[in-house]
Amino acid sequence: MHEKILIIEDDQDIREGVVTLLTEEGFTVFSAAAGKQGVTEAETHLPDLIICDILMRGMNGYEVLEELSKQKETRAIPFIYLTAKVERADIRRGMELGADDYLFKPFKPEELLTAITTCLQKRSLLKAEYVNSAKSEENESEHERIFLNLGNKSCFVVLDDIVYISAENQYTSVSMVDGRNLLLRKPIAFWEKTLPEIKFVKIHRSTIINLHYIAKMGKGHNSSFVIYLKNISDPFVISRRYSAELRKRKFNK
Repeated sequence: MHEKILIIEDDQDIREGVVTLLTEEGFTVFSAAAGKQGVTEAETHLPDLIICDILMRGMNGYEVLEELSKQKETRAIPFIYLTAKVERADIRRGMELGADDYLFKPFKPEELLTAITTCLQKRSLLKAEYVNSAKSEENESEHERIFLNLGNKSCFVVLDDIVYISAENQYTSVSMVDGRNLLLRKPIAFWEKTLPEIKFVKIHRSTIINLHYIAKMGKGHNSSFVIYLKNISDPFVISRRYSAELRKRKFNK
């Protein structure tokens, strides 16, 4: 067992206890006593999993995950929160940011180890989700695919066949080029971590599009921008936060 785990916790007793437990279990363990230090450790060691407290002085756990999510190298690292808070709004905020699990203090060692095992298994599956199809004899092109669980069945989906993804409460709807709409219980943050930046871009806090299907961009109402996708009549509004990045990537590539 060679997985690297980073624990970010300002309570010294909890931090040292977790480090000792995981070291004895065969993990390579790094630790940080504050959020900002934890971000630095994550950038330096690129762990396979991060376990992070929420309520910390300075940079809190939410801010840690937000910061790591901005960086390509760290945004896909599985993330477990440690917390004494049990408010639904707090849990929802963490899940929307892309957290993989929560452990509530006080927790038992076996609960921690089970959560770690589950997250690491998910990480291994995520790595395996992308597979390259055999090269065609005609064009020798490669098509990336993703393995999705759709209710009681599973299937491979070619990434190039995804037109756009939109959030619907706790679910996301994946619109396919053949007209299908796949509803999955995954947050939009999952897709941000999973989809390759070279092909997909976020245009709104709840919408991600495939660059290949962009037909045109134009001005909307009140100086806003809209985007039209191929074979879709209704335009998509681009929030100001993402409009500049989208125009740069679409027209300056």
